[in-house]
Amino acid sequence: MQKKPIKNTLNIDNRLFVRAEYLNHKFVSGNKLRKLKYNLEFAKHQNIDTLLTFGGAFSNHISATAAAGKEFGFKTIGIIRGEELKTNFKTNPTLSFAYACGMQFKFVTRQQYREKTNEDFIKNLKEEFGEFYLLPEGGTNELAVKGCEEILTEADSVFDYICCPVGTGGTISGVINSSNSHQKILGFPALKGDFLQEEIAKFATQNNWELITDYHFGGYAKTNDDLIKFINNFKGKHNVPLDPIYTGKMVFGIYDLIEKGYFPKGSKILAIHTGGLQGIEGMNQKLKQQNRPLIV
Repeated sequence: MQKKPIKNTLNIDNRLFVRAEYLNHKFVSGNKLRKLKYNLEFAKHQNIDTLLTFGGAFSNHISATAAAGKEFGFKTIGIIRGEELKTNFKTNPTLSFAYACGMQFKFVTRQQYREKTNEDFIKNLKEEFGEFYLLPEGGTNELAVKGCEEILTEADSVFDYICCPVGTGGTISGVINSSNSHQKILGFPALKGDFLQEEIAKFATQNNWELITDYHFGGYAKTNDDLIKFINNFKGKHNVPLDPIYTGKMVFGIYDLIEKGYFPKGSKILAIHTGGLQGIEGMNQKLKQQNRPLIV
C-alpha cells in the first residue's frame, strides 16, 4: 500500500513532489542545517567555540554558519573571496546579515582564496585567529554527509527518482547513501565541469546516481530570462519559491526532462528543495543593475 508523503513533502502534480527542506529553519535552512548539525555537535564535544569557514559574496553557507553561530553559541569567522568587498560589504544582503549575526570577516583576493585548502594558508589563519573548528567551503565533509543522510525517510521508498541540486556534492552524497537500491538519484550541478563526479564518489556508498549536466545555465550564479520566468511562474502556480543558483535550475531541468520523456510513465519523482532562498535578494541586485526581470 502506498504511504502518504511525509510532512513538508509538497504534491506538485501527482507525479512530481518537492521536499521543502527550506521550511526546516528560518535562517539555517535546507541542506545547511543538515550539514552543520553534526559538525556543531563535534565542535562542542571538542570544546571549540569558534567556527571558521569560506565563501563568496552571496554564499548560503556563510549566511547559515553565521546564523548557526549566533543561535548555538559559537564565534564565527568568514574568509570571504574578493578583497574589494571590504569597503562596501554592508550593502551586500548576505554579508550584512552574517555581520549582524556576529561573524568576523577576513577579505582575501581571489588568488589567495584558491589557497584555502593549503596547509600553510590554514596555519597562517590559526596564527591570526587562534584555535577554530574548520568548516570547508560549502560545508561538505563526512559529518555533513551524515547529516544529509537524514533528508530521506522510510516513507520515501515510494519514489522512483530523487533529484537534488549539486554544489559541492555533500547533499547528494547523503541522499545517495540513504536511498534504496531501486531508486535513481539525479544530481543537477550548478557548476560547469566533471570534477563533481570524483567529489561525490569520495562519500557515496552506492552507484545508483547520475549527474545531469545540461542545466547549469552557463555556470555558477549564471542565469537567463527563461530561468527567471520559470522560477516566477512556478512560485505563482505552486506557492513554492525557488532560488536561481540551485533549486530553480534543478526544477527547470526536471520539467524539461519530463517533456522529453526521460522518466518512464508512472514514475514518481521527489525533488529535494535545499533552500538557498536568502540568495534571491543578492541576485535581484545584479538583475536590477543589468535591467533584467527580477525574481518575485
